[in-house]
Amino acid sequence: MSVEITLPQERKQLRSYVSSEDNHFVYPGEVITDDAGFMKGHGTFADTGDRLSASVAGLVERVNKLVSVKPFKTRYNGEVGDVVVGRIVEVGQKRWRVDIHTRLDSILLLSAVNLPGGELRKRSTKDELLMRSYMVEGDLVVAEVQAAFGDGSLSLHTRNLKYGKLPQGILIKVSPSIVKRCKTHMHNLTCGATVILGNNGYIWIGPLMSSEVDLSVRISTLVNVAKSDREVIARLRNCIVALSTYGVLLYDTSVTYAYDASLVHDVKDLCRPEVQEEIVDITRRNLAQQHV
Repeated sequence: MSVEITLPQERKQLRSYVSSEDNHFVYPGEVITDDAGFMKGHGTFADTGDRLSASVAGLVERVNKLVSVKPFKTRYNGEVGDVVVGRIVEVGQKRWRVDIHTRLDSILLLSAVNLPGGELRKRSTKDELLMRSYMVEGDLVVAEVQAAFGDGSLSLHTRNLKYGKLPQGILIKVSPSIVKRCKTHMHNLTCGATVILGNNGYIWIGPLMSSEVDLSVRISTLVNVAKSDREVIARLRNCIVALSTYGVLLYDTSVTYAYDASLVHDVKDLCRPEVQEEIVDITRRNLAQQHV
């Protein structure tokens, strides 16, 4: 039996290369500001006097005079236009119910999806009978939030050809608060894999897909994925888990930096805490240097 022994090393200080910002972490009840000129936002409450305190643990965000606290762990609150990854949980009458990490399941109407071949026509009774040939329980789908209702439920659509049923891949669940809002959340990385960073905290990793591929046309037959592609997918998965464990914002640049830093280690070693800390440290340093 072999035993691995790691010698102790001095922990690196991030303050030496991370610029100081106004954002800071707070705990419930901590005073954020004593200035009466600020307005309270989500996650804050007016304390005695003119003090503004935090009601949740999270990161303080300031937009002009509006102060809010973004919690570390929370359910996803959808906004119109968000790109989300979800799992079909029920096939109903002219609609699918989708789990996207919200309090209530979201709705994907039959009229809000592209038929095979990208046909644009009115849905008929025949289309309703064929719903299970399009998507069934357990299928993963990437969609866009079309509308938000008062009870917190969301309506989705996949009318754009880049949305629809997802093929084979890996699904990772992280906190929605660490997924950075960007112009695009679907990335074909240079390492040879496609990553979809859902605003809802669901992240899908799969083989490289062409931007011209219609995701609404996906056969259910399983295909063999090359070993090299599986290794890339597994490495990306472990890198994203490491970044989410240490609270690093997830977007294409941070994921790429983490992947490049992990190449000196085997895929299985990326699950070790000391290796994860090293990769996260290098990623944060590169991100900080990028913004200098």
